[in-house]
Amino acid sequence: MNGGDDPDADLLSRVFLTRVIEPGDETGGRWVREWGAAEVARRLRDGGEPLPGVSGTRWAGLVARARRAEPGRDLEVARAAGVRFVGPGDTEWPGQLDDLGDTRPLGLWVRGRPSLRMWAIGSVALVGARACTEYGAHMASTLAAGLAERGWVVVSGGAYGVDGAAHRGALGAGGATVAVLACGVDRPYPRGHTELITRIAEQGLVVGELPPGDHPTPSRFILRNRVIAALTRGTVVVEAAYRSGSLVTARAAQRLGRFTMGVPGPATSGLSAGVHELLRGEAVLVTDAAEVVELVGDMGELAPARRGPVLPRDLLRPAARRVLDALPAGRPVTPGEIARGAQTTRDEALAKLYELRSLGYVERHGDGWKLTRQAMISVPDGRSRC
Repeated sequence: MNGGDDPDADLLSRVFLTRVIEPGDETGGRWVREWGAAEVARRLRDGGEPLPGVSGTRWAGLVARARRAEPGRDLEVARAAGVRFVGPGDTEWPGQLDDLGDTRPLGLWVRGRPSLRMWAIGSVALVGARACTEYGAHMASTLAAGLAERGWVVVSGGAYGVDGAAHRGALGAGGATVAVLACGVDRPYPRGHTELITRIAEQGLVVGELPPGDHPTPSRFILRNRVIAALTRGTVVVEAAYRSGSLVTARAAQRLGRFTMGVPGPATSGLSAGVHELLRGEAVLVTDAAEVVELVGDMGELAPARRGPVLPRDLLRPAARRVLDALPAGRPVTPGEIARGAQTTRDEALAKLYELRSLGYVERHGDGWKLTRQAMISVPDGRSRC
């Protein structure tokens, strides 16, 4: 029996199951795939023989949870809080979440007006350390603002540190942001971010797998990260220690075939050690929004070439530059010596020396030529510098 034939029954059954089955439960996901949400819900309500893949003790625990589940009441509470439930097959369901297979969410509770499916199409995850440094907060905020200005949706977990800085950066730029919570979306967590999460719900989206009023646990935080990874085109990690939860998001993104990026930090910083380990693997180093978009965006959205400032010397033609390079610092030399150093003829060297004199690089001293003070300052002798 597959309850998918009755959309209303399937939705109510999925709401029921969000109270019973933990997020990311692969066994529960397999049951729903094989028998349908309505049949799994019925079996749990009846409390009969266990479905395959769980012990009797585990089944008894699930049945006990099922007895307390009230999906109709959950939907009423959700509506009163401005929250809707979106399940697979709904027009608002982001199809990329299906890549999670049997660990796909049973559904998502969504708070906010925009369409989750439309926003997820052009989204990037920005995650990192909760106890981040000022550098980490600055980079997260700057990256998020840059992405928002380019029309990308910034997705993060609503936590302290990098997550909060990313959300604020996107909002500050007048852009779009999504917070994926590990608790009921009607109860902002952490409490210190109540104002921020409320603002995100007003200007963007707050989503989560858990029903109204449910609380976060350490395992729920970890499992929430797979949703962030699957929902987005790529994941950027800004500051992460070796055991950071944000690395879980990055590894989930890699398993799903999404882009994984890291922002480097000081080699001496333990908070950047996890990022650097990612960069030693398959992750791509990024330093600004343009480099992120070059990776996750459409073909041709290239970041500008990186180079230092253009110096007057850069504008010289190669032959004149070789003659200039042949002059030693601090003493005049003859045109013959310069010609040998530049690997050219004496006449050619003289022609270039007069050209360089007109530009203020060299001056004549009797039969010799030397660098001017201007050239000594702006064209350091590379042979005597490290």
